[in-house]
Amino acid sequence: MAIDLQKMINNLLAFYEFDNKKVLSIGAGGQFYHYGVKAKEVIAVDSDKAALNFLKDSIEKENLTEKFTLIHSDFYKFKDHGDVLMFDFCLHEIPNPEKAIQHALTMSSDIVINDHWPSSEWAYITDEEVKATNSWKAIENTNPRIIKKIDTLQFFQDFEELYNKVKVQGERTIQRIEKYKGMENFNIPMSYGLALI
Repeated sequence: MAIDLQKMINNLLAFYEFDNKKVLSIGAGGQFYHYGVKAKEVIAVDSDKAALNFLKDSIEKENLTEKFTLIHSDFYKFKDHGDVLMFDFCLHEIPNPEKAIQHALTMSSDIVINDHWPSSEWAYITDEEVKATNSWKAIENTNPRIIKKIDTLQFFQDFEELYNKVKVQGERTIQRIEKYKGMENFNIPMSYGLALI
C-alpha cells in the first residue's frame, strides 16, 4: 500500500503549530510522528503494544527518541497535562468519543483530532463508517474552532496487498473488498478530517 504520507504530514503541520509544545499523542503508534521534530516533548500513548514498538523503531531511525516518552495504556487510564492533546486516527476506536473528548479537555485546552471522515470510501471498506460518524458527531457537539476535510487516495498494487492490509478488520470488510479481486494498480478514495477543539 502506498499513500501520500508526506502530504498528510504536511497537512497536519500546516493545520496546527506544534513548535516548542508538550504534545500528548493518543493512538500514537501510527505513522504521524513528525510533529515531534518541532515539539518540545511528546508523550505517546497507545493501547496497542505492537503499535508502540513500530513507533519506537520509527523514532529511533529519525533520532527523535530523546523527545518521546512511550506509554502503553488505555486512554481513559491516562492522565497528564500538555499544551496540546492529539487523537491520531483513533478517536473513532475509543468507546464513547464524547466522553473521550471531555477527558482530553482535562489535560489540555487544545485538542487536535486527525481521523477518518464518515463518508470516506476507505472508512466504508474498513467497516469504520459508523464509528467515524459517531466520532465526528462528538467533535461537532463540542463546537470545534476549526474542521478541515481532506481527500486523498490509498494505492494498491493488487488485491492481495489490499486483502493483507484490511483482513484484520473482519468478515464485513473482506466482503466489501470483493469488487477489487483481479485488479492491479488501483486506488481507493480516502477522506479524513482535522479538527481543533
